[in-house]
Amino acid sequence: MPSRALKSVAILFLITTLTACGGGSGLFGRVGPAATQADDAPGAVRTPSTPAIEGSDTETTIWDAFRKKNNEANVQVNRYLWQASLDVLSFMPVQSIDPFTGVIVFGYGNPPGGGKAYRATVYIDDPALDARSLNVALASRGGPVAAGTQRAVEDAILNRARQMRIADGRL
Repeated sequence: MPSRALKSVAILFLITTLTACGGGSGLFGRVGPAATQADDAPGAVRTPSTPAIEGSDTETTIWDAFRKKNNEANVQVNRYLWQASLDVLSFMPVQSIDPFTGVIVFGYGNPPGGGKAYRATVYIDDPALDARSLNVALASRGGPVAAGTQRAVEDAILNRARQMRIADGRL
């Protein structure tokens, strides 16, 4: 007797599980009479019902999990500003670089012909070769530097980037 009850529960569980996986709206994928009348119209095309990911316009299936995804990220940093920053501030050691966010962190270094050590953080936030794309934070061991010094470094980086762009245009 207990095995018969166990078999009944197992069959009920199996039917419930298969019904839940069916994808239709109702028991065994059946829908109400109002929906079937609209779908039975001549020329109506039936498509399988699959749930869509919230916030996306495309429908997904179980097979999407096995498809190869494009994991390449687009870098949104101007290459001329990036290289010009490395060239102009080459007297400083590079501590970290992140091309995906556009941040270059330089350590303390003495400029040629100068006795004061500086450190800098360069942030390039736009792919355009534009002054608004470049942000430079310059500091000495005593704290932030004068605005004129910081502006001079930004101008030097922009001038070098423009020179590099012009040189590439001649190729």
